[in-house]
Amino acid sequence: MQAVVQTMRPELPAHRPVPMQVSLAFVELRVNVWLRFGKPVRETVLNRWRRVAVFEPGAVCCRVKWIANDYGTALWQLMVLQAPMPLDGGQRVAGVVPGARILLLAEGELQVKAVLAVTDAIEQLGIDPCTVAVTYWRTVGNRLAAREPLPEYTFERHAARMARGALQ
Repeated sequence: MQAVVQTMRPELPAHRPVPMQVSLAFVELRVNVWLRFGKPVRETVLNRWRRVAVFEPGAVCCRVKWIANDYGTALWQLMVLQAPMPLDGGQRVAGVVPGARILLLAEGELQVKAVLAVTDAIEQLGIDPCTVAVTYWRTVGNRLAAREPLPEYTFERHAARMARGALQ
């Protein structure tokens, strides 16, 4: 009689969505790390200076970081981040666990203020910046890096993004 040998296949681990945690802080005249836009599913207050905003996978948010020292502003930084989906790769970002997809990075006062102006213009159109096309934020980041004029976000572009989302 021949013995039947069964090979055991290890079960693949279940890939649960891991929420993205963004650390925020405020110390008067020294540190201000805040959300310009984004819809956290919850916020946890750690103490009177720090809190953590939690985002579902796929959510988009904008974190602004301003740090000063005895001589004035030391850092201006703005990042538009997307919480990674299960099995997606994400970049390591200080203060963001487990990481994020960086859609846009602006550094320096002029770049940060330019992106804030773009965000204000989008909101004036009545569009939530969280629903703006991911490709638009990447384009803005690329234009900043190339020192080119920033593209305008229009109703037509937003309608195309929403139609594309409906098809997926």
